[in-house]
Amino acid sequence: MSAPRQLPPRVGVWLIGARGSVATTVVAGCAALTAGLRPPTGLVTETPAFARSGLPALSSLVFGGHDTLDCPLPKRAEQLAAGGVLPPGLPAAVEAELAAAEREIRPGGPLPGDTREEEELIAAFATDLRDFVRRLGLDRAVVVNVASTEPAPTEPAPTEPAPTGAALPASSLYAAAALRAGCPYVNFTPSTGLHHPGLAGLAASSGLPYGGRDGKTGQTLLRSVLGPMFAQRALDVRAWSGTNLLGGGDGAALADPAAAAAKNAGKERVLADTLGTVPEGQVHIDDVPALGDWKTAWDHVAFDGFLGTRMVLQTIWQGCDSALAAPLVLDLARLLARAHELGLSGPRPELAFFFKDPVGDAPASLAEQYAELERFARRLSEEDGR
Repeated sequence: MSAPRQLPPRVGVWLIGARGSVATTVVAGCAALTAGLRPPTGLVTETPAFARSGLPALSSLVFGGHDTLDCPLPKRAEQLAAGGVLPPGLPAAVEAELAAAEREIRPGGPLPGDTREEEELIAAFATDLRDFVRRLGLDRAVVVNVASTEPAPTEPAPTEPAPTGAALPASSLYAAAALRAGCPYVNFTPSTGLHHPGLAGLAASSGLPYGGRDGKTGQTLLRSVLGPMFAQRALDVRAWSGTNLLGGGDGAALADPAAAAAKNAGKERVLADTLGTVPEGQVHIDDVPALGDWKTAWDHVAFDGFLGTRMVLQTIWQGCDSALAAPLVLDLARLLARAHELGLSGPRPELAFFFKDPVGDAPASLAEQYAELERFARRLSEEDGR
């Protein structure tokens, strides 16, 4: 009698903001790739460098999540297709997969009027995660925050003492729940998440791997390439200004100046890290609802060349945020699932390639970050065979 066939391990991807544009594109996109309906364009982990890294197959990924919205995933996918984010006909082709993910979405929070204490919310979210893994027989699950950006936390005045026991924002409640449920964690947004000082001890003691904060998809991706170019060519950048025009849920969230400040912090950090100085100029974010999920980012760079000759570089980036972010979410979920499988823990600076705000000691240049990521891919393969 032949031995029973070993089923491939299944890995959960738990999305915070599970009915948003990015999450919907993640679920629909993974289903399309698994069915061979589309090529894996934009998916770093499907390139040859990762072929031997032992990453979970796209077909093994199972989706669920938390959200406070009530628009079902199949309906949201139809809206995205109407806006040109998803290909025409794709929502119908992957309707079963969207419906399956929709059945695994649980109510998030805290909602207006929610009287639960922080501990109750964390416990409820962690219970949802454990139930997801247990009920579906998953080997593990990775939590990825793709919800709307929260306002940046307010800093105390220099004359005021730092607050103790500060309330956790929603993103940090979800991060705490992920660690409590034994799940690796990624914060693809600029929100506080695991960066809250009240979670430092839990992160350190969890024994879990986790990634950075704020996915690098457009304007900052370009800055992480151009900044090193100016520095390496010894060109003096005098000013670097930018404007973002975007709509959709992200545009509405970033209309809040405090949320925009959280977003811009990462953009400015990349310039400081790659140039070694902080040039004049700011990034302005304008909510243009008519643009939907599309965005335009314009940069104006004033720099001095040989003998002080003054010059200007201008760039325009026009893209779809959801289509830029979704493959990176899949990349990160697969990489952290593999790291967890191998028993790796703590901050993973090797994933800096994907973030505006990486964790750990990571280079700022995109080229150097990619070299670190390739080394990590080889390590994931070697760890399996030692």
